Amino acid sequence: MAVPLPRPHRFDVVAAVGGLLGGVLLWGIGLGVRPADEPPVLFDGRWPVLLPLLVMAGCELLRRAAPRTALLTGTAALALDTVTQGSVITLIMFTDLVYAAVLYGTPAAARRVPWITGLLTVAATVVPFALWRVPEALLIGVAVGVVSFAPASTGLIVRNHRDAALAARLRAEQTALLAEMDRTQAVTAERARMARELHDMVANHLSAIAIHSTAALSLDDPDTSRQALSVIRENSVAGLAEMRRLIGILRDGSRDREPAAAPTLDGLGDLVEGARANGLDVTLHADHGTVPTPVELAAYRIVQESLTNALKHASAGPVAVTLARRDGALDVRVTSPYGHRDGPRVPGSGAGLVGMRERATLLGGTFTAGPEDTSWTVRASLPIAEGDPPE
Repeated sequence: MAVPLPRPHRFDVVAAVGGLLGGVLLWGIGLGVRPADEPPVLFDGRWPVLLPLLVMAGCELLRRAAPRTALLTGTAALALDTVTQGSVITLIMFTDLVYAAVLYGTPAAARRVPWITGLLTVAATVVPFALWRVPEALLIGVAVGVVSFAPASTGLIVRNHRDAALAARLRAEQTALLAEMDRTQAVTAERARMARELHDMVANHLSAIAIHSTAALSLDDPDTSRQALSVIRENSVAGLAEMRRLIGILRDGSRDREPAAAPTLDGLGDLVEGARANGLDVTLHADHGTVPTPVELAAYRIVQESLTNALKHASAGPVAVTLARRDGALDVRVTSPYGHRDGPRVPGSGAGLVGMRERATLLGGTFTAGPEDTSWTVRASLPIAEGDPPE
C-alpha cells in the first residue's frame, strides 16, 4: 500500500515556485557561482545546474511537512550543485531548508542541527587554513557558516520564542480556566449559603403560620381562631422583617447604608420566647461565653432550625436547648419529643437537616440528628479557635 505524500503548505508552494523561477531566470541570463575552470567543477556547462535547482525546489515543498527529509535531500542536491557551475538560488533555498528543519522539525532535530552545522563551520575554517596556510582559506569557513550555521541558529532562536509564547498562552488559558472554576465554586457556595440563610430565616415563621392557620380552620372556636390569627400576624411580620434584612444585604445599590446585623446568641432568649408563643414548651440552658462570629451565627441557626422542626414534627412535650463550651468547641444540643403527633403536621423536604450539617461542616465541626429512645436529638460540635477571649 502506497504511503500518501504529505500535503505542502501554501507558503511552501510559493517558496518552491518562486525559487525555481528565480533560478531559471539566472540560468537564462548565464549567471553562475563559479567559472567552468575552477577545480570543484566536474560538470561544466549550463544544463547540469538545472538538476540540483529542480531537486532543491522540490525539497522546498516539504520544508514544513517533512523537514528532515527535505534537509537530507537538499544536502545531497547542494553537494551536486557544488560540482557544477552552481546557482545562487540553490544556495538560498538550502539555507531556508536548514532554517525550516530547526523551526518545524522534532525537538531532537532542533538541538542537533545547530551543533552539526556549528562543527562543520569550525572544521571548514580550521582544516583549509591548516592545509594551505593562507588567510583566504578562512573564507571557506565563513561561507559554510553563512550557508548552514547562521540559518540553523536563527531557526533555533525563533523556535525558542515560539515555544515560550505557546507556553505563556497555555499558562494564560489554564489561569483563566482556574479562575472560572474558582468563580463557579464561589457562586455555588454563595448560592448554598443564601439557600441556608433564606430557609433558616423564613421556615420558622412559615411553619408557625401553617400550623396555626390549620388549627384555626379545623376548630370552630372564635377565641382559638383569634389567638391563631394573632400568632399568624406576628410570624408574618417577623418573616417579612427577616426577608427585608436579607434583601438589604443582597442589594448592590445599597452601599450607602449598613445592612442589619446578623443574629447572635444573645438573641436566643427572644427566639425561645417566639417558639413558646407558637406553642412549644421550650427550656434554654446557655453557657457559651464569647465565641467567634461564624460559630455564633451557625449555633443560632442550628437552634432556630431545630425549634422549627420541633414545631412541625415533634409530639407534645418539653423541648430542651443546651449550649456549652467543652474542649475548645461549642456544643449545641436540642432535644424534642419523638413519637406520634395528634395535631396538624407541616410537610418537610429535609433541607433543614442538610443546612445544619453544612453549617457545622464548613466550620470543621460535627453534626448528628436522629431519634434516641423517645426523643429526637440534634447535636452539633462547633470548633472554637484558641485565640478567642475567655468566658
